[in-house]
Amino acid sequence: MLFRYFRAIVDRPLLLSLFAVAMSLSVADIPAAHAGETISVNVDQAKLFKLTGRVATLVVGNPLIADVALQPGGVVVVTGKGYGATNVIAMDRSGDVLEDRIIQVEGPTDQLVTVYKGTERESYSCMPLCQRRVTLGDSENYFKANMDQAGTMSSQAGNTTGKAN
Repeated sequence: MLFRYFRAIVDRPLLLSLFAVAMSLSVADIPAAHAGETISVNVDQAKLFKLTGRVATLVVGNPLIADVALQPGGVVVVTGKGYGATNVIAMDRSGDVLEDRIIQVEGPTDQLVTVYKGTERESYSCMPLCQRRVTLGDSENYFKANMDQAGTMSSQAGNTTGKAN
């Protein structure tokens, strides 16, 4: 009898504590409205975030800075296109604004080496060997030469059909 009484005293506070912890965890799992929260992403990289509500339309302030794509379940893919800040507005089918968030696009985080030759700028990704990298702000000739090479390589890879000569 004494054991039952002791167990009842111990279990009640323990159960209440466990219940409080379970409630706080379940509340933490519910996505909060992130209106005004800044989404930081690097140039040439993507980041995922989830919107609340039934989003029907996304509007990007400046698509030269960031691109957004709505996926099933309210998941949004943000891709950094250019340096700076813009915003994304999520609306429902009736045109009501669900969220308006800032997107901040920052520079690359890899081992970037920038070489200046007078006013000309070249960028290299050095992980561990330095290779040419196309980066916004590079000189026009350097940027164009790298893009042309990448385009040629891509088109050559697309032209291979697997036929033996």
